[in-house]
Amino acid sequence: MKQAFIKLHIAIILAGFTGIFGKLITVNEGLLSWYRISLAGILMLLILAATKKLERISVGEFMRTSLAGLFLGLHWIFFYGSIKYSNISVGVVCFSLVGFFTAIFSPLINRKRFVLSELLLSVLTLLGIALIFSFDSRYRVGIGLGVVSSALGSLFTISNERLAHSFKSETATVYALIGGAIALTPLMPVYFYFFPVATLVPSWADVGYLLLLAFFCTVVLYMLQTQVLQRISAFTVNLSLNLEPVYTIILAILIYHENKELRWSFYLGLGLIILSVALQMLQVMRAHRNAATGPAALSNQ
Repeated sequence: MKQAFIKLHIAIILAGFTGIFGKLITVNEGLLSWYRISLAGILMLLILAATKKLERISVGEFMRTSLAGLFLGLHWIFFYGSIKYSNISVGVVCFSLVGFFTAIFSPLINRKRFVLSELLLSVLTLLGIALIFSFDSRYRVGIGLGVVSSALGSLFTISNERLAHSFKSETATVYALIGGAIALTPLMPVYFYFFPVATLVPSWADVGYLLLLAFFCTVVLYMLQTQVLQRISAFTVNLSLNLEPVYTIILAILIYHENKELRWSFYLGLGLIILSVALQMLQVMRAHRNAATGPAALSNQ
């Protein structure tokens, strides 16, 4: 369990850079997301082929991974749209609602009972978001896109949790990326019809940023996340990923001086989000300790 939490924290740090790349890369959110998922799929396919770890799966299994990949690609489009229509800090804080949507979607999809503690912790996160934006209405479009992004991100993680129990982490990740790129491609002409772009070819600087984003913040990140989901629930992973705004906001302040755009309500709301993460981590660690000491206590009787 300790190793799983270490991997989760590394994934959170890598995730913290995704918002920064979203600001650095000049192409629009749709093209950025398509390049990211396509490049990441190709890179991982080459890595697994070179190391002879690429496994074959059936058509039905590929369709399952493709659905998860489609959720991922759509999540990225709305996530980067939120950043480009507002700023980095607003986009990543909206991402914190993933835990809220997971607490609702996961029991419905997996046909399980709702967990009261998960709902209460998610409401705490929701209150943090509401506090931030009840006092600041400058970024309504970005906020709306961020909320949709969070819902799609939740569906991806729930789907990824199911894949983690059926495939190795690298197998689930590579086919989700490839399937997501294939599923997203026929949707792009529709997207460009409503949001036309001057060129489909990124600049050399954007190519460099896209490669870094695709490898470190996609291939490495999602392989770690899939491994973590074998030991930790989707709700805990999503709620822990709420720490991503902390890293990203610090970077955004250092690089783009976004602290000049943020008000006191932003930091107070962010404090509530961090509190919800801390409470969830304590709950998980307490449950793990009880599970570890329970059998030992029985054997000593």
